[in-house]
Amino acid sequence: MPRIQHTAAFALITVAAFALTACGAGDPAAAPAGAAGPAASAEGNIPTQDVVSPVKKNEAAAALLPGDVRASGTLTIASSIGAPPGATYLPDGKTVAGTDIDIADAAARALGLELKRETAAFEAILPALDSGKYDLGTGNFGVTDERRKTIDFVTYLNDGQGFAVRDDSRLTKVTDLSQLCGLTVGTTAGTTFEVTLEENKHLCTEAGRKPYDVKTYSEPGAVWASLQQGRSDVVMSTINGLRYAVRQQEGVRFLNEFKRLDVGFAFRKGTPLAPAFRAAVNGLKADGTYDRILQKWGIGASAIETSRISPPEIK
Repeated sequence: MPRIQHTAAFALITVAAFALTACGAGDPAAAPAGAAGPAASAEGNIPTQDVVSPVKKNEAAAALLPGDVRASGTLTIASSIGAPPGATYLPDGKTVAGTDIDIADAAARALGLELKRETAAFEAILPALDSGKYDLGTGNFGVTDERRKTIDFVTYLNDGQGFAVRDDSRLTKVTDLSQLCGLTVGTTAGTTFEVTLEENKHLCTEAGRKPYDVKTYSEPGAVWASLQQGRSDVVMSTINGLRYAVRQQEGVRFLNEFKRLDVGFAFRKGTPLAPAFRAAVNGLKADGTYDRILQKWGIGASAIETSRISPPEIK
């Protein structure tokens, strides 16, 4: 998600730049109501080129859809909107943009479908899939073994967990969470970041050191502000989100990648939609659309070789 000289202006950049995705790959938190729109789209920072409309229908992939879906031609998608590059708002405060948005829209076009998109809080999407409220969801959802027990995934990115600090921090790299002992770590609530941190506090206790303190926030901007204002010593978020954030402002730096995770569309367990979406993503890779989307958002290093259905968690 330096010392602040221009607080008001910086606050706008903060929400725009910090994609706190919760996956661990991420799982981005939803941006605060009323702030996610204009605040999340500092002019000139959000790429707007259209890389989706040229996508043609992939007949072979579409044939894998259930008959009732082909007949209706629509699916309901829940999208968590946090900050770029995952998902953010353009200056109109209504139009969404980001890697998650482009890949979902491109896959839908390849399948001959219309997506009825609803924005939703990150932590609300996975439970709502099981209830049938949505057909699929996006939110930089990292594929973990725990989530695979109740959710099916179709992968389209490789992101993960990373750290960022102020320039004045003595931290140079975090390869073991015991290096955080005695520090305060800021992250978003309900994410794989929070889970990872809480599950490993024992490392400090076992080493006879003071455990790190985990501060969680529901809004991306609040996590970033905690670092800027000295209430957090380090923040943990998505690799892509942190790298995007530090390119937009001075006084902070990306520390390092900690763990990679696959990211995917989320579906209710046992969905018949997964094979079609996997074929659609692989078709986008084959025709070059996939690479164009990642290039647009500057995350080429997160490309996957092939889309898979609920692969094991990357250890």
